[in-house]
Amino acid sequence: MTVTDAPQLRRVALASAVGTTIEWYDYFIYSTAAALVFGSQFFSTLSPASGTLAAFATLGVGFLARPIGGILWGHFGDRLGRKGMLVASLLLMGLATVGVGLLPTYAQIGVWAPILLLVLRLLQGLSAGGEWGGAALMAVEHAPTGRRGWFGSFAQIGVPAGLILAQLVFFVMSNLVDKEQFAAWGWRVPFLLSILLVGVGLVIRLRIEESPVFRALREESARSRVPVVEVLRERPKELLLASVSFIANTAIGYVFLAYLLSYGTKILGLSNNLMLVIVIIGSVTWLAAIMISASWSDRVGRKPVYLVGSVLLAVWAFPFFLLIDTRNAFWMIVAVVVLNIGLGASYGPQSALFAGMFEPRYRYSGASISYAVGAVLGGGFAPLIATALQARTETSMSVSGYMLLVAVISLAAVLAIREPRNTP
Repeated sequence: MTVTDAPQLRRVALASAVGTTIEWYDYFIYSTAAALVFGSQFFSTLSPASGTLAAFATLGVGFLARPIGGILWGHFGDRLGRKGMLVASLLLMGLATVGVGLLPTYAQIGVWAPILLLVLRLLQGLSAGGEWGGAALMAVEHAPTGRRGWFGSFAQIGVPAGLILAQLVFFVMSNLVDKEQFAAWGWRVPFLLSILLVGVGLVIRLRIEESPVFRALREESARSRVPVVEVLRERPKELLLASVSFIANTAIGYVFLAYLLSYGTKILGLSNNLMLVIVIIGSVTWLAAIMISASWSDRVGRKPVYLVGSVLLAVWAFPFFLLIDTRNAFWMIVAVVVLNIGLGASYGPQSALFAGMFEPRYRYSGASISYAVGAVLGGGFAPLIATALQARTETSMSVSGYMLLVAVISLAAVLAIREPRNTP
């Protein structure tokens, strides 16, 4: 296998980071809009609380398409190559996101509005199901042996970077127009801007070379004929452990990035601006923690770093909402900063960890399915569950209990994972 030269390695890292940032920007503006406006725009016949629940339900339904996307992109990624799937997933996400920005409301077309919203969300889910696997493997498979964690983190930072970009755009729009204008058309602007971002991402991704690992498989005629079947037959334990290990990160991550905004504005009565700023600060912490923890994993191993993050998520579940409920900006920032250190430490090493758990001939399928299934089991309905728990118990401690439960479940899986640091 040829060693990737430095300029190409930098281009691959940039393509992974920029592409996943755009992909997750598209995904997260939906989450933000679900918390702020979708209830009134697409479920206007329901009460405000029921409208919010319905909006979060469409958010969760998109996750159900992610395993299908993982199987689809994984199959073709293992058969045809990583690069082509990255381009296809970015195009699909961009088209679906722009479609949401152009979608008529319930007041304009009635029941077709929520139906079409659901269809577009499913297309987003299909795209997201294969995006991460391709970006992660392109970065890790190009990376030198001792730097896989570091270069794999460029695929990981797309999540907080996309969230930061999404929150900033919503913050700007909510301050440029008044509430009536924002509800009428301002919320659409972040979705329509996606077409420009996708254009930039495509230019960058089309300039990179195919993964050297996949090129070697193709030259040696060693590609799997049905990678999904092979990985299910040969690595069922790894699929299970990888999927379960991701449940806490994605569940608690979505409590932070989707539910917290709704909770702060609707339950605590705080301003949109304050909550957006707090989420942005947490996201910046998340991004920094990803880079630091990924680099650390190159020195001490993936599993020890993953364990540190998993333990922190469990320990911080109750202090998080106790500090949020103070309504004091300083303590709220402390709450999200510590939480996002845990999220970063249990996410930064993930690209290298998952890549090392599966053979090259079915690696795209194994990594993508694990990531997508973990996302469904954890993040898919986390905002909906959190909203329902708060409504039923009238205390955020029930949400903290949910966070602790998923953290313990994932911690058990991480303890059972075999350290793959020295995998060729």
